[in-house]
Amino acid sequence: MAGQRGIFARIGMVAVPAALGVAAVFYAGRLKTLPEPVAANRPPALVRVITLAPTDLVPRISGYGTVAPVREWRAIARAEGEITAVAQPLAAGDIVAADTLLFRIDDTDLKLDLANVEAQVSASRVKDQTVEISLGLARKDLELAQQDLKRQERLNTQGVATQAELETSRRQALVAETKVTDLENQLKLNAAEREVLATQRGSLERAIAFAEIRAPYALRVTALDADLGQYVSRGQLLLEAEGVEAVDISAQFPIGRIGPLLRLAGEGATVTGLGARVKLPAADHAVVWKARVERVGDAIDATTQSAPVVVRVDDPQGQSVAGERPPLRRNMVVEVELFAPKRAALVVPAEAVAGGTALVVSEAGTLEPRKVETGFVSGDLAVVTKGLAAGDRLVVTDPSIAVPGMAVKPVEDETRKAEIAAEALGQSPGAAKPGSGMGSGAGSGKGGGAGKTPGAGQ
Repeated sequence: MAGQRGIFARIGMVAVPAALGVAAVFYAGRLKTLPEPVAANRPPALVRVITLAPTDLVPRISGYGTVAPVREWRAIARAEGEITAVAQPLAAGDIVAADTLLFRIDDTDLKLDLANVEAQVSASRVKDQTVEISLGLARKDLELAQQDLKRQERLNTQGVATQAELETSRRQALVAETKVTDLENQLKLNAAEREVLATQRGSLERAIAFAEIRAPYALRVTALDADLGQYVSRGQLLLEAEGVEAVDISAQFPIGRIGPLLRLAGEGATVTGLGARVKLPAADHAVVWKARVERVGDAIDATTQSAPVVVRVDDPQGQSVAGERPPLRRNMVVEVELFAPKRAALVVPAEAVAGGTALVVSEAGTLEPRKVETGFVSGDLAVVTKGLAAGDRLVVTDPSIAVPGMAVKPVEDETRKAEIAAEALGQSPGAAKPGSGMGSGAGSGKGGGAGKTPGAGQ
């Protein structure tokens, strides 16, 4: 009995699984097919868009350059002697007003020489007076001698006067005439001497004037090379300074960017007709100075292919405000903006049209790629000239999968529109806020195609 039970147990261990397998195959055809998973009804991807409309734009380009004074001046000694007076204060960095006495050089010897010349001129005039008196007497003597000569000639003709008496009269007349001539020549010599003295006097007066050195215009002292009590010679450098009435900035601008700006400025526009301003970035705000385009440099940089444009800022010292706007000083590196008159244009984020392609949301709510052309790019903005029109809804962030025809849900990004409007006018858009285009995913930039991660910038 025990052996039979073992045999039946072994048969059951094989037969039962086999029967279950046959039953499963038999009933498999009768079982209903399980419903396939229903495709997930995912909502359309959210994308941020801006509805395009003409925007006021101040086209501008930026370059960088260093500040230099318009005028530089050096004080050179034109008289020699000891420095007896120096303006106070007078040191490097000090600003002195126009016509300020900077140095006085000892002119005592020059004044003594001038007094000597003046005395000689006075003596010459006294000589003239005495000579003129003598000349008057000599002319009377000559007149008498000539009358006596005529009388002797008449008497000699009549046979009354001898030839010897006639010769004596002629000799006396000649002597009187010679004396008159000598006195007249003396007057002429005196006049010539006075002319020489006048020249000497002018030279001395000029030298005395050189003994005082004054500021020709308002100056900022950059170097002081002489001091009180120092003996200086002609040609010696005393002081170096620069004018404070204006400064020039020679900024470099790529040639390829100046042309588009001029085209936006209108027909016949020139570089010197553009507006200009100078900016200096600060910790909490940008410092700005009004400027004007003075000229265009003549040399093109062979390496960078950029052209120098010189702008001028008038009265940088007067425009300075303590704690807010420092004075423009030599060698400061500043940003120079050239801008054209304000005009309306289709202004979009440059990232949104990178590569000449843009994404727009169609009327059906699907993504539609567009080929676009830009005519001007300034910073983060671009001016679209072809491919987009007012009313188009431009995508300013990429969806997770940019498939043409994909359904999306557009969300108008009013903050980004406001930033674009402010930046187009050259105003500060302010700090970026969530949803204003600063991507929160791995993508970077202002959400115009730079960020590629799901939900970037939303």
